[in-house]
Amino acid sequence: MFEPRRPGAVLFDRDGTLIKDVPYNGDPARVEPMPGAREALVRLRRADVQVAVVTNQSGVAKGLLTPDEMDQVNARVEELLGPFDAWAICVHDDTDGCTCRKPAPGLVIRAAAVLDVSPRDCVVVGDIGRDMEAARAAGARGILVPSGQTRAEEIQQAAEVAEDLSDLADRVLSAVAEAGGVASGRVRSAVWSPVVGWSRW
Repeated sequence: MFEPRRPGAVLFDRDGTLIKDVPYNGDPARVEPMPGAREALVRLRRADVQVAVVTNQSGVAKGLLTPDEMDQVNARVEELLGPFDAWAICVHDDTDGCTCRKPAPGLVIRAAAVLDVSPRDCVVVGDIGRDMEAARAAGARGILVPSGQTRAEEIQQAAEVAEDLSDLADRVLSAVAEAGGVASGRVRSAVWSPVVGWSRW
């Protein structure tokens, strides 16, 4: 169990965590936030906690959606849930041998670097075991928020489990309160930018 500390950033999985999981979705009209997602993000942003997305999108490697379609879906996510401080996206498949695809730690490490924080000061939030394994591999705190895709053994193996995104926000903000929150004065862009908003490699 991690010692309570002020989180440098909260890194969210996308599908099944922030939005409902529609496999290989390339249609922005099918984007639907998970219950409580926007409210949790609002609370974190108000506490000046950086928020980012770390997501596997193997549909690009499989040829099931194009990078532009993925960008459009991500833009819709920001329209519905507000701007994120960073996006780290793996477009590879399991057979590509990359170091970014969860459960590898690459996405967590990359997002932490972009946000100028240590991975150890990040909270990784996801709904499946791959997310928690990536958190462990990067030395980050992992919090599982179960969805319909979560297996019973993944819940049992998780170091920390939140009932829902509201509970997740409570857990993170309790650490902020204990450490004392100081606003950094960062300004978030209100416009999605596929150039600076996310990294693909």
